[in-house]
Amino acid sequence: MAVVSESLKGRNFTRVADWSGEELLRVLDLADELKERQQRREEHHLLPGRALGMIFQKPSTRTRVSFEVGIAQLGGHGLYLAASDLQLGRGETLRDTATVLARYLDGLMIRTFAQDDVEELARHATIPVINGLTDSSHPCQALADVMTIRERLGRFEGVRVAYLGDGNNVCASLMVAAAKLGMEFVAATPEGYEPPAQAVELAKPELTHDPREAAEGADVLYTDVWTSMGQEEERERRLRDLDGFGIDGELVRLAGENAIVLHCLPAHYGEEITEDVLYGPQSAVWDQAENRLHAQKALMALVIP
Repeated sequence: MAVVSESLKGRNFTRVADWSGEELLRVLDLADELKERQQRREEHHLLPGRALGMIFQKPSTRTRVSFEVGIAQLGGHGLYLAASDLQLGRGETLRDTATVLARYLDGLMIRTFAQDDVEELARHATIPVINGLTDSSHPCQALADVMTIRERLGRFEGVRVAYLGDGNNVCASLMVAAAKLGMEFVAATPEGYEPPAQAVELAKPELTHDPREAAEGADVLYTDVWTSMGQEEERERRLRDLDGFGIDGELVRLAGENAIVLHCLPAHYGEEITEDVLYGPQSAVWDQAENRLHAQKALMALVIP
């Protein structure tokens, strides 16, 4: 059975910025071990009998399944809580919700719109709160991303990550994680789509408006959907603005034969990526999707008392 450090018990994981590089590495090392144990079908009930509440205000495939399966594999159980089914949907405050749920649960994951809502929940809950996604942050995705990079490339030092497209929540969280782990990061976006200033201030990435410049010599090519949840009315404008920033075979060749391609999914073929690249020999996307499970299991095992 894995030996789990007690030093992170009770910690919230609402933003990558709040954790040190050493703490992130602790999650990744445990994630690697839990992945191996799962592949060998060895039980690893590190959280027996614990209950994880999962609040969803946004739909999900990977977040819901990975957390629900993950807590079960750790010996606990997950409770899906659609926000519309809670009294939150009828005006109960986040503070009241946090106070009550903390009496029932051992940990809480929320996938929502406003980062401030996650932070408020974390302030008032007496159990660890995990950010499953907000409009400005996606820290659990960043954990899976960096886990996959180290798994495929064997290192962080000297790795150059090129992110292409919309400088959104995924870009912001990955950028900060990359900086904390010693990687180089370049974000290639159209004008007006640059990553948020707060993340740029923390991570000090290279910024460019030229996708080819970013891709050349990169070890990792990364992209995300161009129209995120809640932006559907902007879709046509976004497609025009982001045209030319998609990852295709030409950009992959520019990066080189040893580069890997990542995408946090879901994918829209012909927009931010082509299907032949996503299923091509340099794609690590499916390992990356799987690693959501292992990275989040490690995170839960470390923070849930």
